[in-house]
Amino acid sequence: MSAEKRSSVDDSSAEPTENSEIKSDYNNSDDGTNEDNTFYHSGNCAFRNAFASCTGYTLENFTTYTNFTNWLHRPVDGAALGVFRMLYGLAMCIDIAEERGGGQMDLRFGEPQHCHFPLFNGISAVSFPVMGCIYLVMWLGAIGIMLGYRYRLSCLAYIIPYWYIFLLDKPAWNNHSYLFGLVGAILLFTDANRYCALDKYFQPSMPETVPYWNYFLIKFQFFILYMYAGLKKLTAEWLSGYAMSSLSQHWIFTPFRSLLSTDLTDLLIVHWFTAIFDFSIAFFMTWEATRLLVTPFMLSFHLINSRLFVIGMFPWVCLAEVPLFFGFSWPRRLSLKRVLKSCSSANKTAEHTRIASLNKASSQVCRKVDPCLVNRDTNCGNFKTYLGSKLQTALILLYCALQLFLPYSHFITQGYNNWTEGLYGYSWNMMVHTYDTVLTSIKLVDNGNGKIHYLNPYAFTEYDRWTKHADMAYQYAKCIEKNVRADYARNTKTSPLSSTNISLYFDIWCSMNGRFQQRVFDPRVDLLRANWSPFTRTAWSLPLLNDFNYMRPKLRTMTNEVLSWSNYSDVIFVADFPGLTLDNFISPDLTNVTLTILAGNVRYKSDDEDESYFLTAGKSFVLKSGETHHITTIGQKPSSYLYTFMNKTMIDNELLVDAYEDKQSRPLLPIWDEFTARIKNYKQFLKHMANCVLFLLYDVPIPMNLRERN
Repeated sequence: MSAEKRSSVDDSSAEPTENSEIKSDYNNSDDGTNEDNTFYHSGNCAFRNAFASCTGYTLENFTTYTNFTNWLHRPVDGAALGVFRMLYGLAMCIDIAEERGGGQMDLRFGEPQHCHFPLFNGISAVSFPVMGCIYLVMWLGAIGIMLGYRYRLSCLAYIIPYWYIFLLDKPAWNNHSYLFGLVGAILLFTDANRYCALDKYFQPSMPETVPYWNYFLIKFQFFILYMYAGLKKLTAEWLSGYAMSSLSQHWIFTPFRSLLSTDLTDLLIVHWFTAIFDFSIAFFMTWEATRLLVTPFMLSFHLINSRLFVIGMFPWVCLAEVPLFFGFSWPRRLSLKRVLKSCSSANKTAEHTRIASLNKASSQVCRKVDPCLVNRDTNCGNFKTYLGSKLQTALILLYCALQLFLPYSHFITQGYNNWTEGLYGYSWNMMVHTYDTVLTSIKLVDNGNGKIHYLNPYAFTEYDRWTKHADMAYQYAKCIEKNVRADYARNTKTSPLSSTNISLYFDIWCSMNGRFQQRVFDPRVDLLRANWSPFTRTAWSLPLLNDFNYMRPKLRTMTNEVLSWSNYSDVIFVADFPGLTLDNFISPDLTNVTLTILAGNVRYKSDDEDESYFLTAGKSFVLKSGETHHITTIGQKPSSYLYTFMNKTMIDNELLVDAYEDKQSRPLLPIWDEFTARIKNYKQFLKHMANCVLFLLYDVPIPMNLRERN
């Protein structure tokens, strides 16, 4: 058998993997290469072979722009991409009703005074009936993507409404919502409708191959997701184990808790292992030598996440992407297993030949003479690079560079930097920060008569992310002002305000990653007259008090000690800035309340006493329930202190709570309950869309649920 025939048989007998390269046929060298030339290039051969064995790629594909263009545009089987398209479309059909808010459409868009937080001020919410039609278009687009029907139009129908809804509300942002939008935009430019698609069914002449960059861009996007998620965790903040300090209590970690203590499970498994996994898994999945070994870890990781967190379709979209690393034609072989028995031998041979030809096309794009044995200037001539292909390559590289840069671009958009850098959603800060907010106060001052009013912080929104980000707090203050002015104009005589000349002050106390409770914004600044710019740091956004980071291990010890007193004891750690005063009312439900100063100097004053007290570190003071007191930090340094107390309500209701918990049966895997809840929510989503269409066509009244607003 000749060398040419042997090569043809080898190409047909095995399916190429996603990064397989055509092996050069040494016997085809016709330039009289001899032993001396082989020895001369042996050093380069060793490096190239090592690169190929580690990565699975041929080094020559990356040595020149032309070779790289050829590599990106080589035709490969589109079967695996078609399967990913179907799974992504299915996941998005579910996601629209859940994390896109389709099931709660009336609450988000049915209230005229509902506050939104757009990225750009020019974006605003349309009326509820029109918004229902926008959701309908997006839903039909997702179905079209799943079915591969009128593929480009379906992608546009899905992506445009998706990004409109995404950009309309920054508090709803998260990393995987950003990922879904990017993947949908990438699919718009691919030929993912060439397998298992209605377009392919109606147009059988459509090619079955796609350019390799269709796969490359999607895998690159997920590569960035994992690598940057790991990089953002390789910090002292995460590796110290404070971000997810109680996650190990979940039943998922029971096998680890049988070997390790709860604290060690939190530190070693939840924090250290996750950081290493996120950073390395993309590399291991790319390398052929390790791919099969780490795939079980990849699958288990996302299945565990689906039980640990309420993150919608994110684990399932990541699982749908995993098969893209295992070749291009595997779906065709899976489908063959189901029909081989019903096919004649002739049909079997024909189908095998067709798959073999696709596999050969996937690998034989640019058959090279081996560069280790011939002159390094040898060029590939089987794949002609056109100007359009080079331009596409430039655009692909530009997109990749943008994705590499954006997560670290916060030095430009400094207005979005608060305790964390940048807007949450495109930075891949996945589960890096956890917050505990104990107080949210909005003070409205009527400048006409000097009266003070306190507003329900969530009167105009159901989100709470505005409490941690200055840009959203600024937007919320402006929205509150607009609504107050509208209410005053509507009911001037019954309004509690004397005019619309008002001031708004936000006082929010929050803890990040187990630190002290502290203020997020300066409570002395009127946000209606404050300045904010996306490119300059916000002066009224208070910094994170890292002065007391050295106390964080001690806080855990003190917390465990107080909680051990009884089932109803608790503790709150507070830190404050010099010159600021904490006004605190002790609820009658709390007993045995004690104030202890940990650091700094404070002045204590109670409304029931004329005398004030100067307290220093180590001093304690017993507080009375039902009274308001004021603690002012004095001096040049911040102060820190703690409250310990007993919850009287929990004591009184102990029997009721125990009886209620006894009646509740909580399964470890409440899959059926989750399924029924999702079905109920999806029905509500479909009703919303139908009601909106009927209203626009026939003026049928829309039944809506509205939040109670005080």
